[in-house]
Amino acid sequence: METIKNEKLSVEVSEHGAEMQSIKDAKGEEYLWWGDAKYWTGRSPVLFPIVGRVFGDQYRYHGHTYQMKQHGLARGLDFKLIAKGEQQLTFALHDTEETLRQYPFHFNLGITYKLQDNKIHVIWHVENTDKKYLYFQIGGHPAFLVPGWKEGRPLKARLRFDNGDPKTLKLGPNHFLQPGHYDIQHEANVMPIDEHTFDVDTYIFDNSQIRRIELLDLTGQPHVTVETKAPLLGIWSPPGQNAPFVCIEPWYGVADWEEYDGPFEERHTMNRIMPGASFMSEYVITIG
Repeated sequence: METIKNEKLSVEVSEHGAEMQSIKDAKGEEYLWWGDAKYWTGRSPVLFPIVGRVFGDQYRYHGHTYQMKQHGLARGLDFKLIAKGEQQLTFALHDTEETLRQYPFHFNLGITYKLQDNKIHVIWHVENTDKKYLYFQIGGHPAFLVPGWKEGRPLKARLRFDNGDPKTLKLGPNHFLQPGHYDIQHEANVMPIDEHTFDVDTYIFDNSQIRRIELLDLTGQPHVTVETKAPLLGIWSPPGQNAPFVCIEPWYGVADWEEYDGPFEERHTMNRIMPGASFMSEYVITIG
C-alpha cells in the first residue's frame, strides 16, 4: 500500500490494480467505500482495456476469438510503482504473456494519482508499443460513501448535475446496451437516490452530456465532486441493497450492444491510437 498526503487529504493506493483504497480528509473522515463483500468488493478499480462487457464475454479480432471478463484485465493485475513523491504516485502496467492471451496488443498503461489542495487528479496514460493500431477503452469506477448513511436505514442520497436535462442509456438484464435514450427523475438538476434507483442497473450518460457531478451532503452542499472530460459517465450502486455508496464513473468506452457480433475494433465507443502514439486524460475528485 502506498500513501500520499497534504494538509487536507490522505490517499492510499494498492499496487494491485493501481486501485485507490482510501480517501480521508484532515479530520480522518473516510470518503471512499471500503470494499466489504456484503455489497461490492471493489473500491475504485481501473477499467481497461474494456469498459463493461463484450457480448458473451468474448470478442473477435483478426480471425481469432478472445475471452475477457467485465471491465477488462487491469483491475486484477499487479502494477509496478515507478514514481513516488509526497503528493503524487505513478503506477505502470505493460503487456505480458498472460495479458496477450486475452488482449493481443503490446501496451504500457500508466495511472497517476496527484494531490492538489482538496483535489485528487486521476491521470490515465495509454501508450501503444505495438506495430499495429491499439484498440482500447478505459474508465474509472470510484465508489463514494453516502454522507449520513447508517446501517439498517434506507439509502438516501442526492446527485447534482451540470446539465439540466440529461438523458441516459440503459443496460439490459445481462449488462448490455439497449437502444434509445431515457429521461431520469430529477428536479433542478438534482437526482434523488434510494434503494430502487438502480433497479434498472447503471445510468449511462453519453455524448459528453455531463462534465461535473456532485454527491451532496445532508445540507445540500457538495460532499464529493467529480469533474471529467470523458464522453461517458456511469452512475451505479447495488440495486435493492441500501448499499452505503454511489459510484461515479468517467468512461472512455461502454459495454456492447445486445447481440453485438462484429469485430473488436468496431465496438461502440472504441478508442484507437497508432503505433508509437499515446493517449492521456484525467478526471478530478474534489473533497468537500
